[in-house]
Amino acid sequence: MTVSTVEYIRYRIPEERSAEFLAAYTRAAVQLAAAPQCVDYELARCEEDFEHFVLRITWTSTEDHIEGFRTSELFQDFLAEIRPYIGSIEEMRHYKPTSVRGQGASVPTLYAWAGGAEAFSRLTEAFYDKVLKDDLLAPLFGGLAPEHAAHVALWLGEVFGGPPAYSETQGGHGHMVAKHLGKGITEPQRRRWVNLLQDAADDAGLPTDAEFRSAFLAYAEWGTRLAVHFSGPDAAPPAEQPVPKWTWGAAPPYRP
Repeated sequence: MTVSTVEYIRYRIPEERSAEFLAAYTRAAVQLAAAPQCVDYELARCEEDFEHFVLRITWTSTEDHIEGFRTSELFQDFLAEIRPYIGSIEEMRHYKPTSVRGQGASVPTLYAWAGGAEAFSRLTEAFYDKVLKDDLLAPLFGGLAPEHAAHVALWLGEVFGGPPAYSETQGGHGHMVAKHLGKGITEPQRRRWVNLLQDAADDAGLPTDAEFRSAFLAYAEWGTRLAVHFSGPDAAPPAEQPVPKWTWGAAPPYRP
C-alpha cells in the first residue's frame, strides 16, 4: 500500500487581496477534488496574522503528485486559477508522516462510548450464549474453549479503541484470521452471526444511538465478510498485521 505524502504551501497574501485569493482557491479546489491522486486538502488562515495562509494537500504519493496530477489536464485548470499568487508562495514542500501521530480526546472512542471492558464482556457472554443454542452456528463452535468469549471481548475492545490487550496477550490481526482458516463459513452463517451480535448488543445494554450502532454494525459486516473469505478453501493467511482500529467514520475501499 502506498504511503501518502503531505504537501504544504505557505502563502503571504496582502489583506486587500485575500478575498480574491480565497475565491480563486475555491475554484481551484474543484480540480483537487476531481484528482484521483489527491486524498484530501485544506486551506487555513492564520488567526494571529491574517496575511498568512497554509494550503495542506495529502497526495497518494509524491510521485503521483508530480508525475500524475501535474501532467494532467486538471493541473492546467488548477494552475490557471492560482497562477496570480505563485509569487506569494513562501514555502512549497512535500512531507512524509512520522510515527508521532494520534488523536486527542475531544471525540470519545467507540470503546469508551460503549462502556469499556465491562460492556464488551457482557456483549460476548450474551452473544456466545446465543451462538451455542443456534442450530446454524453451533456446529462452527464445537469444543469452544471456556476463555473464547473473554478473548473476543478483548479483540472487540481493542478494535473499537480500547487498550491493546488482545495484541499483548494473543497476537495481531493474523492471529484472529488464523482461527477462521478452513472453517468454510457460509453466507447464511455469516448473516446469522451479525444478527445475533446485534441481539446480544441489545441484551448487554450497549448504546442504541444511531451513530454508535451504525459504526458497530459496519464493523460486524466488515469483519464477518473477511471471515468468510479467509475460511474458504483457497484462502492464504495474510501477513502479520496490527489489530484494525474502528472509528465513528466509514472505512475507505480496500486496495491491496
